[in-house]
Amino acid sequence: MRALSALLGLLTGLVATAAASQVPTLPQPVDPSAPTLAAPGLPGTPALPNAPSLPALPPLPGPTAAPATDDPRVDVAYAAYQAGRYLTALREATARLERVPDDAPAMTLLGELHNQGLGVRQDPEKAAEWYRLAAKLGDRHALSALGLMAIDGRGMARDPDQGRRWLEAAADKGDGAAAYNLALLLLTSSDPVERARAAGLLRTAAEAEIADAQHALGVLYLRGQTMSRDPAAAAELFFRATKNGSIAGEVEYAILLFNGEGVAKNEAAAARFFRHAAARGNAIAQNRLARLYAAGRGVAQNLVEAAAWHLAAAGQGLPDPWLDQALKGLSAEDRARAERLAAERAGGV
Repeated sequence: MRALSALLGLLTGLVATAAASQVPTLPQPVDPSAPTLAAPGLPGTPALPNAPSLPALPPLPGPTAAPATDDPRVDVAYAAYQAGRYLTALREATARLERVPDDAPAMTLLGELHNQGLGVRQDPEKAAEWYRLAAKLGDRHALSALGLMAIDGRGMARDPDQGRRWLEAAADKGDGAAAYNLALLLLTSSDPVERARAAGLLRTAAEAEIADAQHALGVLYLRGQTMSRDPAAAAELFFRATKNGSIAGEVEYAILLFNGEGVAKNEAAAARFFRHAAARGNAIAQNRLARLYAAGRGVAQNLVEAAAWHLAAAGQGLPDPWLDQALKGLSAEDRARAERLAAERAGGV
C-alpha cells in the first residue's frame, strides 16, 4: 500500500564507508540515505521491499489443492483459491454462504477475490463490504485487509486511525501480516515504548514466516536499534527470510557470510547467495558479485563476468567508479562478450 511504503525509509540504507584495499570488503551499515560507493567498499544494508510485497490478505488457510471429495473437513473453496482456480473458489464460497450465512472465512475469501480481481471484476469497494462483514464476526484476515485499505484509502475513505485500529485488532488475534504492517507504523513514532513494541510485533510476524518481517527484524538486530546489537540473531533471521523468498534478506545474509559476522565466514557461499540474488535482478547483489569476480574473492577471478554484472547493476542505476577503474583494461573483444552476457541476463536477446 502506498501509505505504508513511505514508512520503510526508516529501515533502508545503502551507505558504507570506503575500504582502502584493492579487494571488496563489506562494512557495517550506517545511517540510511542515498548510496555512496567509493572504491572498493560494499554497502551493507539494501532497501527493504515495499509493504505491497505483502498481499492485502496473507496466505489463506486451507489445503493446497482441491481434491474431489465430499469430506466436509476439506475446505474446497480455499483449496481452489490456493490452486489458482478462482472461479471455483468464487462459486464454492458463495454456495457456503447460502448454506451458512455467518461463514466468516467464506466472506473473507470473497473479499479477497474482489480485492485482487481474481475470477471476478476487481472491485475494492465490494471487497471492503465483504471484509467488513467478516471482520464483524472476528475474522483476523479480514481485519488485517481492512486496516491496509483504510490506511491507503482503497475501497473506502482514507482513515489512518481506523486502519490502525483494525490492524491492532488483527495483530491481537495473531495475524502475522497485521503485526508486520502495524510494526512499520510504530517505527515512525518518537516514543521509545512504541518503537520497542514494533520490535515485538516484528517477532510475531517473523514467527509467522513472513519474509519481510524477518528481514526487517534482522536489520534492527544488526544495527542495534530498539534492542541490543546481535549479528548472530540477524544472520539467522536473514537466512530464514532467504528461505522464504526475500531477495533483500538473501543479500544481507551474503554480506554477513562474506564478513564472517554472526555466522562462520564463507566467501564461496556468500558468492553463491549473491549470484542467486543477482540472477533475480537485485542490483546490489549484481554489484557485489561483480566486485567478487573482479577481485577473485569467493569465485575464480573473471573480468568478463565482473564487467557483465557491473553493466547489469549500472543499468539499474547503481554505478561503481571502482569497478570502472578495475575493468578499464578489458579488451574490446572481452567488453563485447560482457555486453552480450549482460543483455542476455536482462532478456535483451
